[in-house]
Amino acid sequence: MARNRKSKAQKASSSQVAEELDIPEEEQWRIIKDSGILGKVPQPPKEQDGNQEQEESTLGDEIFNASLLVIPMSFLLLLMEILVHYQYGRKPTYEALAERMLPGVPIISVLVFYTNRYKHYRQTQAVLFFLSVAVGSRFIWMIERASWRVVMKQCPPLATLWVYMILQLDLGPAVLGLFFVGIFVWATGLKLSLRP
Repeated sequence: MARNRKSKAQKASSSQVAEELDIPEEEQWRIIKDSGILGKVPQPPKEQDGNQEQEESTLGDEIFNASLLVIPMSFLLLLMEILVHYQYGRKPTYEALAERMLPGVPIISVLVFYTNRYKHYRQTQAVLFFLSVAVGSRFIWMIERASWRVVMKQCPPLATLWVYMILQLDLGPAVLGLFFVGIFVWATGLKLSLRP
């Protein structure tokens, strides 16, 4: 019996101690600040030195990321040039292809570099969205209604630009842009029949 009383008394006293040690969080932080423990912890290095290194490495990363997109977009432009020539029964010459690619690749490079750098901003996404709707609508209208010379001159760059803009958009605006282009095709009665 005596043992039971002692163990009950010990349990009661330990529960009282736990209740007495239940300190609110605000009081705990005050005690820690007053003790000066936080002042003894070493602080991480200042962010200014790290930002300069990040900016230098970020430029290299941006150039590398842009080149990863410039190369396929340039080949897409070349492919569209070749396809549009063959669509109208003409064999493209190397001179004609070089004449179109020499001014096209630098333009693609500048466009890709800057849009890839700022593609996460809402303003850039909005501009890319509206341009993708306009370019896509113009591209499809030209395929259906324009003369063969206009198609050969304007469709390869427009197709490349449209694919790139859809690629750079976030998923929601990209799908919405394609939806608006579909509404344009439906509203104007275009049939998207490729004719030579």
